[in-house]
Amino acid sequence: MASSNLPRKEKSDLPLGRAEIGLFSMVRLGVFNMGVAIMSLLTLGVLNRVMIDELRVPALVTAGAISVYQFMSPARVWFGQMSDVKPLLGHHRSGYIWLGVAGMGVSAFLAVQVMWQLGEQTAIAGWGPSAYPWAGLLAAVFALYGLALAATTPFTALLVDVSDEKTKSKIVGIGWSMLMLGIVAGVAIINGVLGSVDEASTIAELKGPINRLFIVVPAIVFAITLVSTVGIEKRFSRLEQRSAARDREDSITFAQALKVLTASRQTGLFFCFLLVLSLSLFTQNPVLEPYGSQIFGMTIKQTTTINAFFGMGTLVGIITTGFVLMPLLGKKRTVKLGCAIASFFLVGLVAVGLTANPMALNVAVGLFGLASGVLTTGSIVLMIDLTAAETAGTFIGAWGLAQAMAQGGASLLGGALLSVGKLLTGASAVVAAGAEPTAAQLLPAYGLVFLTQAVGMWVAIALVSRVDIAEFQLDAKQAISAALENDLD
Repeated sequence: MASSNLPRKEKSDLPLGRAEIGLFSMVRLGVFNMGVAIMSLLTLGVLNRVMIDELRVPALVTAGAISVYQFMSPARVWFGQMSDVKPLLGHHRSGYIWLGVAGMGVSAFLAVQVMWQLGEQTAIAGWGPSAYPWAGLLAAVFALYGLALAATTPFTALLVDVSDEKTKSKIVGIGWSMLMLGIVAGVAIINGVLGSVDEASTIAELKGPINRLFIVVPAIVFAITLVSTVGIEKRFSRLEQRSAARDREDSITFAQALKVLTASRQTGLFFCFLLVLSLSLFTQNPVLEPYGSQIFGMTIKQTTTINAFFGMGTLVGIITTGFVLMPLLGKKRTVKLGCAIASFFLVGLVAVGLTANPMALNVAVGLFGLASGVLTTGSIVLMIDLTAAETAGTFIGAWGLAQAMAQGGASLLGGALLSVGKLLTGASAVVAAGAEPTAAQLLPAYGLVFLTQAVGMWVAIALVSRVDIAEFQLDAKQAISAALENDLD
């Protein structure tokens, strides 16, 4: 089959003077994901907490303003296509990455300044008309943050450019392992910069450390980005060698790139697969900690350990998949295995609820994290295969859009399923009467969330089973040729 020829094709692809990427450079590239994790922790963790707890901004307003950045995810497709055809700062990918990370840092700092003004208005007059303009401005700043984040989409396209059949699973495994390590590093950096912020008794005392945090951390993240990417594209990228349009950078327009994107039914299949998979992976996020509290009687401190077990499991899954499972089983079989294992452990999350044993919950979450790591690596490597070299940025933008849409909807779906479950079991009526529902009433409600995810995993298996890489590559090649011929006409 065609797949057996890929390694030989990749080898002949190698431009003169271009080295094959080695382990050290793979680790360098992965460091970028550490920066992304740190920045995410900074904006979604620190700002969210300060606005709700210290500034008393309504939680709905806080969540609404911050979530605006997710609605900018369609720009990922545009930035991806731009990186295909319009070099920035002398690079197809790196220039957009640098600009995006710098924009994230600036917009995050601006968001903090607007946040103080919103908190001040809320403290003076309560939540009312005087606070509305500041809330709107905060949402606008997060829209800019979302655009800046979308501008970093070419990083994944860069992974396509520098990898081949032999190295792509290792690059993905290392990169997403670094993402998990970045969360740990982010906590340490944030705690170090904030210092004695817990001792601050007034908003005035809080401002200094928080402002300093949003200067120091973005600077660190930008430095990490430079360390990770400078020189990588020029030394290892095979974009020009692989692209049929390399000498005609304006030949594939955005409209033509979208036609290439939609030329194969495989694109739609994989887009739907990513939607279903991401929903099935993340729907439990808003309900896991309440699950630990209401079913297992865990304290706030104990429920925070749930995330640690999930993170450790995910890290083990990513590393094992990149270096063992993927070379052994191949992409599609690895993804199917990950879905099946995840489905089994989601049922396990319901089963351990019968024990009310906190350690059993932690182990179950850790095993689900292991399956999540397998799926993350498998789906990303498959995503790289389902990407045309000439329009890699456009395709990566589309895959990023699918994941962003799913992650944005997962929290809503998780909350909705839990509410429906409580309504069906009568737990909502008990709460309305001013009493506390029992664990027996609540467990089926949480079970509805986890079992829906388990079913979603089997839907994902059905979708990925229909994905045909060879068909996609043929359709994309024909669509690109047609686009170039039309441009010549």
